[in-house]
Amino acid sequence: MKEGDSEANLAYYALHELNILPHELMAFSMRERAAIYAMISIRVEEEKKERSKNRARKK
Repeated sequence: MKEGDSEANLAYYALHELNILPHELMAFSMRERAAIYAMISIRVEEEKKERSKNRARKK
């Protein structure tokens, strides 16, 4: 994720990739949001690894 407010970045990802609206996200308990944010972080890392593999294959 890019610099700045990490919760805002995670909420942005939740909205655009998971179709979770901001008010829906904020309605979750802190534990539920933490779980979602952790899962997003894992997914982002996996996507980065996949992009790296694809770049290496193209060369």
